[in-house]
Amino acid sequence: QVQLVESGGGLVQAGGSLRLSCAAAYSTFARKFMGWFRQAPGKEREFVAAIDPSGGATKYADSAKGRFTISRDNAKITVYLQMNSLKPEDTAVYYCAASSIFVTGVTEYDFWGQGTQVTVSS
Repeated sequence: QVQLVESGGGLVQAGGSLRLSCAAAYSTFARKFMGWFRQAPGKEREFVAAIDPSGGATKYADSAKGRFTISRDNAKITVYLQMNSLKPEDTAVYYCAASSIFVTGVTEYDFWGQGTQVTVSS
């Protein structure tokens, strides 16, 4: 069973930054595509960013481009999401997830963490 544990969420003012971490507990992490998603109250879960196993290729939602950066450290079996220039509309629960393919769809990800709350005040 794949276990993913997110951390790093919190309350931040608009314009601020946060770095989310997702620690994985499985040996095949280095072969997995990893993604970050978010879900705001009353809204569907949406894609934010994804990264390939080597860390050499990334995908971003339009809302994240230029502000968020996804990265990974396979030695530490951890994936990160650096979020800068945060806006109140970024407020959501952020989830990391693992997939066997390089995609952006929620249903294509097999394993999910429990999520970490990010709140951006105006």
